[in-house]
Amino acid sequence: MALDPSNMDAHGNLGVLLFFQKNYRDAVPELREVLKQRPTLWKIEALLGMAERRSGGGAAALADLEAAFPQLQETKIRVDTGMELIESYSSAGDLEKASAIASTLQTIDPENLRVLYAAYRIHSDLAREAMLRLSVAGPQSAFMYQVMAHELARRGDKVTAIKSYREALKIDPTLPGLHFELAEMLRSMPTTEETSKEAKAEYELALTQNPFDEKANLRLGEIAISGNDLPKAYDFYTQATKLQPDDPDANLGLSNVFAAREQYKEAETLLEHAVHLDPTNPIVHFHLSTIYRKMGRTEDAKHEIQEYKKYKEIRDKLESTYHDMHLDSDLTDVELTK
Repeated sequence: MALDPSNMDAHGNLGVLLFFQKNYRDAVPELREVLKQRPTLWKIEALLGMAERRSGGGAAALADLEAAFPQLQETKIRVDTGMELIESYSSAGDLEKASAIASTLQTIDPENLRVLYAAYRIHSDLAREAMLRLSVAGPQSAFMYQVMAHELARRGDKVTAIKSYREALKIDPTLPGLHFELAEMLRSMPTTEETSKEAKAEYELALTQNPFDEKANLRLGEIAISGNDLPKAYDFYTQATKLQPDDPDANLGLSNVFAAREQYKEAETLLEHAVHLDPTNPIVHFHLSTIYRKMGRTEDAKHEIQEYKKYKEIRDKLESTYHDMHLDSDLTDVELTK
């Protein structure tokens, strides 16, 4: 550069070296000089935006990061740039924009722990912000009681959550989804004749309110098959699979009806589809093994049992991890046993 101050490659290389030495303040003018001559060097603009942000250049940093981010192709530099944008937006309180970037990053690099944590943090902040606004706009509304029920359930206080759901229903029994959510909470409680009847009644009310509620059909199918009422179970599961053909649970439920009727070929088709949709579900592998054994496909049955054991061990470890981290209250008993 001393010999040729106009050498853009030298400016660029020096800027990059200074950046990675964390000498952001000195890196900025070198990177900026390159962009004056070559404005489409998106990696350089991304590094410039990061260096500006880390040396206190707020508005300029944001402009450079926003310009570079959609143009970048390599995963690492795009993730790094996106994370800088998330921090900028979050600091400014613009959680919607931060959420949009996090969603993009999750698509690009779905197993990146930094990205997953950022998404968790942003969505937690968005939830808290929405709850605060709701508490101001409608402190005694059915929606507020519904939110309270969600929070109480998340913290493991299912009894008080049920009370909050009932309060919400007193205020507005037509609120979409409320009957189903109460039924789910009742179903997660220790089983008694009273809670079972009430849960069934709430699922039925949910279905009356919305005949296209696939999950309500699914739950009523489960209740029917547990009571050995195969005709009703068939009707509910068939409707669920019509509404959501790619729901593994609906396919599994309907296959159980066919298996009980010894219609193994129909059960096999549904279970193979369910495995394709959710290959990590141990219950589906177990049922498919049973059907293969009934059909005389011994080797296939053995393979499915091995898959069942593998994924059951993974699920058990995950459940143990949640328990050890005191996060089990975030998952209902129904979710943990799937």
